[in-house]
Amino acid sequence: MSNLIVDSSLNTSAKTNSLIKLLVFEIGKLTLALPILQVQKVVKQSEVHGSGLSHVNLTHLAEQEVAIVDLHQKLFGVSITQAEATGYFIISKNIAGEPLGIVVSQTPTLIDVPVEQIRLLPDSYRRADTLSIASHVAIIPQNDANITVFMLDLSRLI
Repeated sequence: MSNLIVDSSLNTSAKTNSLIKLLVFEIGKLTLALPILQVQKVVKQSEVHGSGLSHVNLTHLAEQEVAIVDLHQKLFGVSITQAEATGYFIISKNIAGEPLGIVVSQTPTLIDVPVEQIRLLPDSYRRADTLSIASHVAIIPQNDANITVFMLDLSRLI
């Protein structure tokens, strides 16, 4: 699934000045996003189970087990502990079609971004930075400043 939705939108719709809807959320000082077509739902965070040694844990949602990725731990080496966790899970699917959740501390925001503002990240950057989990970047003007949004590549989260 990676970013086929973004890739196909960029290839076919850039000429028509179309918009892509992104679900935008903060992890530390980073602004990250997923195309809304890759998101199944956003739910209140529930208890997670795991050793605490990995950035991947498990939760039970609607009679299914869902792998939960703690991007804060993956990117910065510090987990958002269960005591602090009163946020949300963004539920998507990984490449194999299994449910996959991303834990976020604040409510994500849905925004429309012109496709022409979304650019592919250079491979050299992806290989050298902790943001190898991102595939595209968008610069979004907002009020007095621009916001840099990194779009996640679901195939690289786990």
